[in-house]
Amino acid sequence: MLSFFKKLFNSNPKPPLTEGDPMKKFLIVGLGNIGPKYHNTRHNIGFTILDHLAQQNDLIWETKKLGDVTLHKKKGRSFLLLKPSTFMNLSGKAVRYWLDQEKIPVEHLLVVTDDLNLPFGTLRLKTKGSDGGHNGLKDIQQTLQTTQYARFRFGISDAFSKGRQVDYVLGTWTDEERDALSERLPVASELIESFGLAGANRTMNAFNGK
Repeated sequence: MLSFFKKLFNSNPKPPLTEGDPMKKFLIVGLGNIGPKYHNTRHNIGFTILDHLAQQNDLIWETKKLGDVTLHKKKGRSFLLLKPSTFMNLSGKAVRYWLDQEKIPVEHLLVVTDDLNLPFGTLRLKTKGSDGGHNGLKDIQQTLQTTQYARFRFGISDAFSKGRQVDYVLGTWTDEERDALSERLPVASELIESFGLAGANRTMNAFNGK
């Protein structure tokens, strides 16, 4: 009798948010840190880009396990947007959970992050690579045990003096950068949709360096 009730109450307790063919589903993860302290900082550009994409499409965020999620559907594709609540250095836990929960193949994972080595506003999509010293990517790599996943790097430049890297990365945008973001965020959103609709190679050709 006890086993019957366990089966009754534990059967499919968390149905997937996405449906249909796994090859038409994508997990888009914006990296960042939660809380007002980190809002609109350079390190949180992953959150900012996903917030813009959600706003453009009138999507509503829901707080779920290990992060805030929302579902964007376009031309037969399902884009599950995720802002992990684990803080940057533990991003891998949330990524692995939602890949497994939604049965999304790792080749349909796209991680959106900041990059100090790119000029401000530069967009660069790669289908694999090292963590480049980024703690969020490092944890994802360790958790998934692979470097074979796509990452979309948004350049924040390295315009900081010696010993000021942390302050710069966790600092807020300048007025000039903030004005420029209004033009860059729509392009970043287009890149994300192109990743799912046109594929990584075509997207790289169309957007890298744009």
